[in-house]
This record gives sequence, C-alpha cells and structure tokens, in this order.
Amino acid sequence: MLDQSSKTEALSIDSRHGYAMLLMVIGSIAISFGGLVQRNIEVATSWQINVYRSLGMLIAIALIIAIQNRGKVFATLLAVGRYGMLAGALLSVAGICFIQALTHTTVANALFVLGAIPFFAALLAWLFLGERLRRSTLVTMLFAGSGLALMVFNGISVGSGFGNAMALLTAAGFASYAVVVRYKRRVEMLPVLLISSVMIIAISLAVTGGDLAIPLNDILLSLFWGGCLSGFVNWMFIIASRHLAAAEVTLIMLLEFALGPVWVWLFVGEVPTRWTLTGGAVVITAVAVRAILELMHKSRPEQTPSQPV
Repeated sequence: MLDQSSKTEALSIDSRHGYAMLLMVIGSIAISFGGLVQRNIEVATSWQINVYRSLGMLIAIALIIAIQNRGKVFATLLAVGRYGMLAGALLSVAGICFIQALTHTTVANALFVLGAIPFFAALLAWLFLGERLRRSTLVTMLFAGSGLALMVFNGISVGSGFGNAMALLTAAGFASYAVVVRYKRRVEMLPVLLISSVMIIAISLAVTGGDLAIPLNDILLSLFWGGCLSGFVNWMFIIASRHLAAAEVTLIMLLEFALGPVWVWLFVGEVPTRWTLTGGAVVITAVAVRAILELMHKSRPEQTPSQPV
C-alpha cells in the first residue's frame, strides 16, 4: 500500500513538473514577441506606451487577484507591506527603462543585456544579503560581463549608448526586485505587479501632461502587450516557478532573450550588429552554462530569477 502511494505521489509530482515546464516554454515564447509589438507601434511615444501597457497589465493582474482572492483586491494589495511597495517601485523603474531601451537601441541589445539579470541578482544578494558567491558563479559573471561590455561599447560607437544604458538599468532594477522578494519571501508577487503598474501610469501621465491621444492601433497593441504578453504570462511564470528549480526557470527564460531578436529580424528587418550578436551569445551562453551546472550538481540556487517584460 505504501509503495503504491509513493508511486502515485511521484507520478503526481512528475505531472506537475511537466505542466510547469510547458507553461514556462509557452510563456517565454509568448513574451518574446514584446519587441516585435513595440516595433509595430507607429506614433505613440515611449511614455504613452508606458501608460497603456501598464494599464493593460493593471487590468489583467487585478482580474487575476480578484478571482484568486474572491474579489479582495485592495486587501491583498495592502498585505504586501513596505517591502512590497519597495519591490513595486523597483519594478516600475525597470519597466520605464525597458521601454526607453527598446526605443533607443535594438531589440537584440536590450534583450541580451536582460539575459544577465541572474548575475546582477547574485551580485546584489552578495552585497546586501551576504549570500556567498560560488566560484562557478564568479567565473560565469566575468564571461557575462565581457559580453555586456562588447554590446555597450559598440552601442556607444553606433549612437545607441543611451539605449544600452537603459537596458543596464532595467537589468539592475529587475535584479534588485528579485533580491527584495528573496529577502521577504512572503511578499506575494502579483500585488507587486499591480503596484508597479500604478506607479508607471502616474509617472508617465505626469511626463506626458495627460496627452494620450494616439491611434487606436497603438492603444490596442500596448494594451495587448501589457495585459497578455506581460500580465497573464507573468502569472503563468509564477505558477510554473513553484514546481521548478530556479536553474530550470532560468534556462527556459533564455527563450525570450534568444527569440526576441529573431522575430524583429524576420518581420521588421532589424538586423543586429556583429558585436551585438557576439556579446549576446557570450551572455546567453554564460547564463545557460551556469544553470546547467546547477542542475547537474542539484544544488540550491543563489537567487530567484526575476519575471520577463
């Protein structure tokens, strides 16, 4: 009887693991179209995109929270506390900088820089939480840093230095958010996404002076980007990450960073420079190698990967 029970439990765990892997793959592929969506927005400025994109996420996350908590959206929101507010502020900075990065540099540059988020998080966790960095992590961080340097310096030479800087700030913002969530593990991620959306809308409205008059096509694309590609996909990631190792999540998330530049190359004709491809390949390889080593050694991860844009 005990053996049969153990087998049933093992099958149940395997089933949840497979389901979580499928969710992560679908979500990573879906969110990789974000750069393509941005390139098809015709008139809207980055700040106007921020308003409608965040509004879409706000609606999606509020709906999910209402369903999960029987309509208690505000009570759930208040429960995150001051660290939840801090995490929301960090996410809002990352979200604003991400749109600026996509506007001022190539999709490949922006996404390849974001691929280094696990290393930023590891460094911040070492500085502020005192978490020990393993030798393998230090080595792969050096490789990733060299890849970032290639892209950033090349961006300066071709006039996209500001966009690359915004991508670096995006990575730092998401990594900081991940460290805060790790420090306060009881902080629920969904309300934090709600807080960041409200902050981004408020800041963007102040910058635009309330000017939101853009074509309907741009509005719909921004709402779709925020509500479906960011809101619902982040929810899928949260569900999946409960049943996966952090290294597995990191590996699958690389699909977003690898596929994003492919879509804009195929459908918009945006061809990355040779140095961007070289630097991006170094970053992606470094992240993949580190994640594979963690899985092989079955060791506990050093930080929780942040969620995709």
